Amino acid sequence: MDYQETFSPVAKLNIVRVLLSLAANLDWPLHQLDVKNAFLHGELKEEVYMEVPPGYTTPFKTEMVCKLQRALYGLKQSPRAWFERFSLAMKKYGFQQSNSDHTLFLKHKLGKVTALIVYVDDIIITGDDVKEMSQLQKQLATEFEMKNLGGLKYFLGIEVARSKQGIFLSQRKYILDLLTEVGMLECRPADTPIVQNHRLGEYPDQVPADKGRYQRLVGKLIYLSHTRLDIAYAVSVVSQFMHNPSKSHMEAVTRILQYLKSSPGKGLMFSKNDNQLKVDGYTDADWAGNITDRKSTSGYFTFVGGNLVTWRSRKQKVVALSSVEVEFRGMSKGLCELIWLRKLLAEIGFAPSSEMDLFCDNKAAIPISHNPV
Repeated sequence: MDYQETFSPVAKLNIVRVLLSLAANLDWPLHQLDVKNAFLHGELKEEVYMEVPPGYTTPFKTEMVCKLQRALYGLKQSPRAWFERFSLAMKKYGFQQSNSDHTLFLKHKLGKVTALIVYVDDIIITGDDVKEMSQLQKQLATEFEMKNLGGLKYFLGIEVARSKQGIFLSQRKYILDLLTEVGMLECRPADTPIVQNHRLGEYPDQVPADKGRYQRLVGKLIYLSHTRLDIAYAVSVVSQFMHNPSKSHMEAVTRILQYLKSSPGKGLMFSKNDNQLKVDGYTDADWAGNITDRKSTSGYFTFVGGNLVTWRSRKQKVVALSSVEVEFRGMSKGLCELIWLRKLLAEIGFAPSSEMDLFCDNKAAIPISHNPV
C-alpha cells in the first residue's frame, strides 16, 4: 500500500503553551519522557520489502530482498504504525484522545486530571493527579523502552526554566547556533526585525538569491517564531517569497538575524496570575499592505490565565475593499482561535469561568460584530 502523504504524530506547540500556562497558574509538575527507538515499536500490517543493505553478502546467486518484521526509520508507514500502537496503549490505561489535538491524551479521575502530550517520541506529562502520573510512567516503561528525563528542561530545542515566579521559555541556544552557522555571530545588531513601510514584493528586474539557502534560513526562522512572536510578522513576509527569492528578500532575512543578535535570550514568561482561567484575544490588520496583489495581513494573539499562548500573522486570501472589512475578517480569525481554546480548556476540565473578551481597535468593525444581523 502506498501513501500520498506521510503521517506525523506531532503536537501543536500552541497546546504545549496552554498546558504550560495552566501548569504555571495551578502549580502542576512537568515531567519529560523519551521513547528509545520509537519507530521500532510500530507493528507493520502491510508486507513491506527493502533492498539488501550495502555490504551484506549472501551465498545465493539470486537477487534477494529483506522482508520487514517491524517499522523502520525512513519508512513512510513508520510514524503512523508507532502512533497507532502508542494510542492503543494509552486507551488501555484509561486515557482519552483529545478532539482538539489527537496527540493530547487526558484522564479524569476523582475530580483530578492527568494530561500527556506526545511529539513523535518526546512526551510531556502534567496534571494535578501525582499518583496517576507516577503510575502512568511505570505502565509506559513496561510497554515501551522509555527514558525518564525528569523535570521539563529542554524540549524540541526550546529551553524551559522554572522558578517560583513561573515558567520561562527561550530558544537562546538555537539562535546562537543559527547565527554561528551563517557566520553572523559578530554581526551588528538591528533594533527592529523588519524595515518600517517595507516594499518587499516580486519585481521583473530583481536580482535572484540562492534559493536553497534562503529556504533553509526561513524554515529555521519559522520554527524560531514558536517562542518569539516579535518576529512572527517579519517571518510571515519573507516566507511568501520561498519560490523565487531575490537579493532584497535575502537582506530582509539577514535583518531578522541581526535583530535576533540584539536579543538572543528573549522568550516567553508564563507567570502565576490571579485570573487563572480568563481567556482574552487581540486582533489587528493592515489594509492592502501587499504591494503586489493588494491583499491585507491580519494578526491575532490570545492569553490564557494572563499568559500569552497563541499568535498568528497571515496574509488574507481575498482582496478587501475597505479597512473595516479587513478588521472584521481579522476578528473572525481571532474568534475562531478563542472558540478552539475554549473547547480545549473544557476538555482538560478548566473551561473559562467568564465570557471571553476579543479586542479590536476599529470603531466601525466593532458595531458590525455586535450586530447579529
